[in-house]
Amino acid sequence: MNKTSISEMMRVLVDEYKLNRQWGTAHVYQSALNAFAAFAGRRNLHFDDLSAHIVKDFEIFLRQRQCSWNTVATYMKALKATYNRAVEMGLAAYTPRLFANVRIAVTNCRKRALDAIEIAPLVATSATPPSPTLHQVKLVFALMFLLRGIPFVDLAFLRKDNIRNGYLSYRRRKTGRTLTVKLTAEATAIIKTLTADTPRKSPYLFPFINSQEGSLQAYNEYQRALRKLNHQLRKLSAAMNYARLSTYTARHSWATMAYYCEIHQGIISEAMGHSSIAVTETYLKPFHNDRIDQANDTVIAYIKSSTKNK
Repeated sequence: MNKTSISEMMRVLVDEYKLNRQWGTAHVYQSALNAFAAFAGRRNLHFDDLSAHIVKDFEIFLRQRQCSWNTVATYMKALKATYNRAVEMGLAAYTPRLFANVRIAVTNCRKRALDAIEIAPLVATSATPPSPTLHQVKLVFALMFLLRGIPFVDLAFLRKDNIRNGYLSYRRRKTGRTLTVKLTAEATAIIKTLTADTPRKSPYLFPFINSQEGSLQAYNEYQRALRKLNHQLRKLSAAMNYARLSTYTARHSWATMAYYCEIHQGIISEAMGHSSIAVTETYLKPFHNDRIDQANDTVIAYIKSSTKNK
């Protein structure tokens, strides 16, 4: 068997993703490689060293470093993909159930969404934060919500020609699905405000990105804009006495509001451009119990009222 090390194979995949300009995926695999290298230490682990015991030890190592379960799952998924590629290339022997006892799937187990009372002031034009910068941030958040919870990466890379005849049409960068959103009067007004600083010659709708799409420079600009926005959203949270806001909050809040409006999960999935309804169910999972509790309260209230009427 070829004595290619696991770290060497991960570097090959990092370089491959960079060559394909998949900068985000390359970043994830590089982070996973760094973590695995720290775990291996001075050991130069090869694929014939890989066992269910080693894989489990890596998971324990990540948890001991205070990595979240989703980070653990992401790094495990990268390691498993690296192993599968090595098997395909004849660089590793296939071992059944090698990753059976570790977490691979990323889950959404905490509530990131706001309720209707909380989201309303963020979308309303009447509520004004204490500074022009936070007002601008509030507008970005409101627009993300009004555009059916558009992810910030898709918002940042929107082009001027994505808007035609009162509709926004764009391709989701994560799933490749094309989405078309009818622009409301509120969304149109916010877009007009936010595009005031976009250079006339820029193909982009908003001034988040300057470099050519697909370049490493454009990816780095997006990452800087994302970090800056999330930092400013935390300040907005404090100013408006909210729990911590992030770019994810707008997306999860839209999905939750649609769920509470009793819109079918299939429609929510289509509206958000999810790869499958299973992804939508992951978004909404923290709220299923809330609805069940409400149903129970309704049943109990009905029983009580029936008893009083006798």
